[in-house]
Amino acid sequence: MAIDLQPFLLSLELALYTTLLLIALSIPLVYFLHFHGGKAAPVLKAIVSLPLVLPPTVLGYYLLVCFRPEGWVGQISEQLFGLRLVFSFPGLVIASVVFSLPFMINPILSALESLPAAYQDAAYTLGKSRWNTLWHVLLPNIKPSVVVGIVMTFAHTIGEFGVILMIGGNIPEKTRVASIAIYNEVEMLNYDYANTYAIVLLVFSFIALLLVYAYQNHRSRQII
Repeated sequence: MAIDLQPFLLSLELALYTTLLLIALSIPLVYFLHFHGGKAAPVLKAIVSLPLVLPPTVLGYYLLVCFRPEGWVGQISEQLFGLRLVFSFPGLVIASVVFSLPFMINPILSALESLPAAYQDAAYTLGKSRWNTLWHVLLPNIKPSVVVGIVMTFAHTIGEFGVILMIGGNIPEKTRVASIAIYNEVEMLNYDYANTYAIVLLVFSFIALLLVYAYQNHRSRQII
């Protein structure tokens, strides 16, 4: 039984762009939260973590309101870049970045907060700035958490559904990722095809988690 591979390729492309963008965005955000959060840190962390507890349809709805041509983000995008965000791949990328943000930020931030204060104090004593301290001292000591954040972000994006459906719809070769393809096949009662798509995503998700836990176990043994 031959299935269309395009949804898988589109899912991989979306996950790749989302992960790369979040790698670039997460370091400045972590820097701000860790060094400049102050009394507002709990509020900022709650905002970052909202996608973890917010129903995807709620997040998707508000993103749709912002991304539509009449919304402020949609207007800015069309006026400056001539780019329509709703029902388009760029819109999916931005929505995925928002939705997967806590999967990248939280592991890194939690690891930073667990490091002994001596690392930071020693760097300051040697004249390191906060940015140099983060980049050259703190981050190298939490590599496992950075790797976990990257892998979890990639895997989470592969399995996204609710936000993707609301922002991108179900357009073949444009916004129909693997999770949407499953939904589409079920709607058409093509359960064999839906099962094939689902098995591939199940195996991929299992392998991603297996790699994460195997890496964590390997690091733990090295420390011991």
